[in-house]
Amino acid sequence: MANTLLSDIEQVQDLLKDREQVGGDLASALKHARRRLPRRIYRQGMRLAEAQHFLAHPKLRLTVEQDPLQRAAREVIKYLKSIDLADRRRGRLLDIVATMAFSVIVVAILLVVVLRWRGFV
Repeated sequence: MANTLLSDIEQVQDLLKDREQVGGDLASALKHARRRLPRRIYRQGMRLAEAQHFLAHPKLRLTVEQDPLQRAAREVIKYLKSIDLADRRRGRLLDIVATMAFSVIVVAILLVVVLRWRGFV
């Protein structure tokens, strides 16, 4: 059972690398992706990162409760697989376009106000 848990932790690391573009060990990857992850998913991931050290040791592995960690790993994997990268890119692009459009509108309004104030319009 510990081998499956270790493979789930490796899968979480791979998904973090693919979906969130963060690398390194699990704890540092979660810290880099903290803003983009829901609080519950982050906490579950940190529980997995803490348990990863115990799972690597053959005698300490016996002290770790497998079932809660297995559920945490499934929950984190499920969330990371549900991330739609295309939608995230589209949202980022729309944010940039909306910011630029707002800036252009503000500059146009200020131009009209200044021209009116100076008597040209």
